Amino acid sequence: MTTPSVALDTHPDVEGFFDPATHTISYIVSDPATGIAAVIDSVMDIDYAAGRITHGHADEIIARIKDRNLRLEWIIETHVHADHLSAAPYIQEQLGGKIGIGARIMEVQETFGKIFNEGTRFQRDGSQFDRLFEDGDSYMLGDIRCFTLSTPGHTPACMVHVIGNAAFVGDTLFMPDGGSARADFPGGNAGQLYDSIQKVLSLPDDMRLFMCHDYGPNGRDIRWETTVGEEKAHNIHVGGGKTRAEFIRFRTERDAQLAMPKLILPSLQVNMRAGEVPTDEDGRPMLKVPVNRL
Repeated sequence: MTTPSVALDTHPDVEGFFDPATHTISYIVSDPATGIAAVIDSVMDIDYAAGRITHGHADEIIARIKDRNLRLEWIIETHVHADHLSAAPYIQEQLGGKIGIGARIMEVQETFGKIFNEGTRFQRDGSQFDRLFEDGDSYMLGDIRCFTLSTPGHTPACMVHVIGNAAFVGDTLFMPDGGSARADFPGGNAGQLYDSIQKVLSLPDDMRLFMCHDYGPNGRDIRWETTVGEEKAHNIHVGGGKTRAEFIRFRTERDAQLAMPKLILPSLQVNMRAGEVPTDEDGRPMLKVPVNRL
């Protein structure tokens, strides 16, 4: 794939919304000239122990879009998240917009459709989403031409969205002192993740990078914006010229020590359905707990 041309002189408005329960950052990205907006990586709140879903985080984003008189055209998922539930359909119901994700969502649906013992009612063709992005696809956000980079490794369907001088990297990268995401989920691959990170780092040094998560390593304040240049120089997992072999060895050893995310079971079931909660045969919202499958 030939990477589309980068427009560093195009400056979208970017506003981040941090969810402390999941350490996720959701974004409103908009074209200042037209007021057309996208929401990236929204969060639906869940009290898993009580089986209760609410929408406080999404309501904050919806209110902000209304206050700024923006028009929502895109609701983008950088990947099928394993640590929080997407609020995409809830936001779409309130404001419209098209829900988009990487085209390799079908691989994720096939893998986890088996793990959760989903029947034939669950379509594994990505049809729950309005747009399936391929590597190098372009789309418009108002007058801003955007493009996608396929970045598998954390999951097969991971995508980076480049919007003017801003790139939204999902879990492909963390802040320089946070490193990178794990690669041991079904469909993950540490070597692919390294290659995907190099793809992101081939963007211009001044490209702004926006994270999907931050955990405030060593007690620092939460942050979610850096640059390609900063990542190349200082990322603790891949910066300073670390080799592919070094990364694979580190990532494999590190991942073997990590516990599963607390919300992985509800998150995967909901997010592979574009944010819809699965239902039982009587149409009641219901989540499954597969035993000894992850």
